[in-house]
Amino acid sequence: MSEQARFSLRGRNPDVLTCIANLSNDEVFTPPEFADRMLDTLAEKWAASNGGANIWADSSIKFLDPFTKSGVFLREITKRLIDGLDEEIPDLQARVDHILGQQVFGIAVTQLTSLLARRSLYCSKHATGRNSISKNFDTDAGHVWFERTEHSWQDGKCVFCGAPRALFDRGPELENHAYAFIHTNDASARIRELFGAEMQFDIIIGNPPYQLKGGGGGTNDSSIYQLFVEQAMDLEPRFLVMVIPSRWLAGGRDMGEFRRRMFTNGHVRELVDYTKMSTAFPGVDFEGGVGYFLWDRETSGPCRYTLFQGDERLAAVDRKLDEHDIFVRDTRALAILEKVLSKKEATLENLVSGDTPFGLATNFSDYSSSKADGSLRIFLTVKGRRQIAWVDEKAIKKNRQLISGWKVLLPEAYGERGAIPAMVLGPPIVATPDSVCTQTYLVAGPFESEAAARSFESYYRTRLFRFLVSLRKITQHALRSTYSWVPEQPWNQQWTDEALHRKYGIEPDEAAYIERMIRPMEGNGE
Repeated sequence: MSEQARFSLRGRNPDVLTCIANLSNDEVFTPPEFADRMLDTLAEKWAASNGGANIWADSSIKFLDPFTKSGVFLREITKRLIDGLDEEIPDLQARVDHILGQQVFGIAVTQLTSLLARRSLYCSKHATGRNSISKNFDTDAGHVWFERTEHSWQDGKCVFCGAPRALFDRGPELENHAYAFIHTNDASARIRELFGAEMQFDIIIGNPPYQLKGGGGGTNDSSIYQLFVEQAMDLEPRFLVMVIPSRWLAGGRDMGEFRRRMFTNGHVRELVDYTKMSTAFPGVDFEGGVGYFLWDRETSGPCRYTLFQGDERLAAVDRKLDEHDIFVRDTRALAILEKVLSKKEATLENLVSGDTPFGLATNFSDYSSSKADGSLRIFLTVKGRRQIAWVDEKAIKKNRQLISGWKVLLPEAYGERGAIPAMVLGPPIVATPDSVCTQTYLVAGPFESEAAARSFESYYRTRLFRFLVSLRKITQHALRSTYSWVPEQPWNQQWTDEALHRKYGIEPDEAAYIERMIRPMEGNGE
C-alpha cells in the first residue's frame, strides 16, 4: 500500500472541512456530519430496495455531485467505499484507483471550489499531483470537473438561470456563477461532454447554490436551487439526495410549478426538515430553515417525513406531500387547520392587498415632514424605524380606492430565524382615512369604520390568527397568499383566542400547543 493511500485513511482531528468559512449564505459548505446523515439515509433506502444489499460494497455504482464545493460528499462516499469494497478488491491502492476512476465524479461550482474538492478527494489540488492518492489520471482535474461556462444572454438575462447581464457579464478574472450543470437544455449531453463518455449515474447527491443575486429584478435575489433539482431528475438517477432550503415547501417566487412536480408524483420518499438553519448548519442563519430529500426513480408513495422543530426532533411520520397546495411542516397543526377550513369561510386573501399596495417602493423618498394642501399621511420605514410623513396625493397611482377608508397596515416582512415560540408577524397599524403606505406594508381593508378596523386588529393579534399564518409563512415575507388560510370574521367585536377556540372547536391540548408555538402580541403597539 502506498504512503499516499495510507494518508487517505488516517483520521484527522479536527476535520479540516469543519473549519472552513462558507462562501456566502447561498453557497454553503455542508458539514461532514450532515453529509453523513444524508449518506446514511441513502444506504438505508438502497438496502430496502435491493434485498438488504450494502451500497458501499457494490463496485459498479456511480456517484455524482454536480455542484461540489468542499468535496465533502465525494470524500465521505469514497471513505465508505474503501471500507465496503475491501473483500472484492483487497489491494488498497487498486481499490482506491477503482473508486476514484470508475465510481466517484464531481462538477465544481467555481474554480476555487474545484481545487478545494480535489484536495478533499485526492489529497492534492491536482489529481496528478505528487501527493494524490490516485494513480489513474492523466489530467489535473481528475474526475472533479471545472471550466468556466458562459451565460446565454437574451433580453438582458441568462436564458438558463435568469442572471442579470448587468451584474454577471464579467471578465475572466471574476467568477460569473454560470453553473455548468444547469446551463444546458440536454443534461445527458452535458455529462458526456464533461467526462468524455456516456454515463448513467446511479446516485446524484449534493448541496446546490441556493439563489442568484439580482435574479428577481432590481436588488431582489431569485431562487435557483430548483433548477439543479430538476436537471438532476432529468438525468434519471436511481436515487437523488439533495440539500434544499425549506422555503420551497410553502413559498418562493414562481415556485408553484416546482412544488407541484415534487408533491404529486410520489417519488420523494424521504424528507428531513430543520426549521432552524443553524441546527443543521452551525454558524449559518437564514429564514425558513433547510432540509434534504431523497427522490426514488423506481417507487412512489407516501413520504417519510422527519421534522426538527427548533432543536426538538419529532418522530418520523408517513405523509402525503400534496394534501394542500403547500406543505404543513408540523403534523400537530393539521388537525387544527382542518377544523378551521371545514367552516368553508371566505379568507383574508380577499381583504388583504397585494405587494406594494400604493405603488410606492420601500425606498420611496419623495415625502415631506410637514403637511401641505392635498397631501396624505404616509407610513414608511427609514433606516429600519417606523416613520410617519406626508406625500402628495398625485403620487398615488395604485389602489386609490383604499385612500379614503379606514385600514390596517400589515408589516410585509418579519424574521425570527426559526425561533419558538414565534411572533410570526410584526405589530399592525390602524390607519385613518387619507393615508397611504410604502411597500413596507400590505393593506387590509377598507373598513367601514374605526371600530371595524379595531376589530380586525384584535383578530390579527390573536395567537390563532398568527398560528394559521405561520403554516404558510416559511420565510420573513408575508404576502397576500400567506393569509389564505385565515378566515374572515364579522368586524363587530373585539376578538380573543377564547372566542375563536369556541367557534372552531379547538380542544385544550390544541390550544396549549398553539400557545407553545406562538408568543402573545400586546395591543396598540403602534
